[in-house]
Amino acid sequence: MTEPTRVAKTSTTTEEGGVLETIKVVVQALLIALVVRTFLFQPFNIPSGSLIPTLLIGDYLFVSKYSYGYSKYSFPFSPPLFNGRIWAAEPQRGDIVVFKLPRDNSTDYIKRVIGLPGDRIQMIDGILNINGQPMKKEVVGKQDVSAGAGYRDRATFYRETLPNGVSYVIQELDIYGNKLGRNTPVYQVPAGHFFMMGDNRDNSLDSRDMTSQGVGYVPFENLIGRAEVIFFSVSEDGAAWKIWEWPWTVRWNRLFKPVH
Repeated sequence: MTEPTRVAKTSTTTEEGGVLETIKVVVQALLIALVVRTFLFQPFNIPSGSLIPTLLIGDYLFVSKYSYGYSKYSFPFSPPLFNGRIWAAEPQRGDIVVFKLPRDNSTDYIKRVIGLPGDRIQMIDGILNINGQPMKKEVVGKQDVSAGAGYRDRATFYRETLPNGVSYVIQELDIYGNKLGRNTPVYQVPAGHFFMMGDNRDNSLDSRDMTSQGVGYVPFENLIGRAEVIFFSVSEDGAAWKIWEWPWTVRWNRLFKPVH
């Protein structure tokens, strides 16, 4: 009887199995990353100095998407899946929030929540007033700082405390910056909206500007999430992709620093 011919396994079959397994792992990893970014945490980098000294240009943050529930702006390309928010939870006064700019509903902005629905907000000689009450403001230091475009300025730093006890440091410039925001009319925050301000008070486009080019009141629906932690930070003259420069451009003391 003739012995049946045995076909030797080729390395091609093994290689194909390995490639398919690798593709499967990559696809699964991408799906997990998409779910995490869409529903849990979204990375966000700071492109401007409006929240100095709390957040610096070159900071990279994780923003919690679930903190205030979800609206259409919580998802990529803002699909019109539903109106309003689901699992909604209003932000607390003092939260640092990423939101869609109301005038175009597409540009991402980041500011601090100062006014809640129904509040009356006013700046009087640089003092924040909420519902007719001036907020505590204490000098904590002075320092020479960059004012942008190659200019230097002298900044005064103040610790501001809100009615709910949230406390943070703000910056005011001596020479440069728009000081019109130090004295404002009374803003009555509408229902379902919030009043946002930057900590760099003389150099922040925020809810104090009610013009068509400003921020104005921010609808609850436009909120994307709350800033939670700085996971990476590189100096203003550095670049995150230049790994070989990290030893001297990375701000090591800011990594994994909570945002508040």
